[in-house]
Amino acid sequence: MSANRPRNLAITLRRSVIGYPREKRDVVRSLGLRRIRHTVVRADTPQTRGMIARIHHLIDVKEV
Repeated sequence: MSANRPRNLAITLRRSVIGYPREKRDVVRSLGLRRIRHTVVRADTPQTRGMIARIHHLIDVKEV
């Protein structure tokens, strides 16, 4: 891979957000995840990594 090429992350929602605080549900929605097994591709930025850290127990993350 080229050093200048931006990295991407494939983020998949694995668990339901029912019963979790509103802040965690808002993070899931802000990543663009809508339902269980829904996958989105986001740029690997510090902001995205921070959101992932807040809901790491609900999602799977793979580098693409």
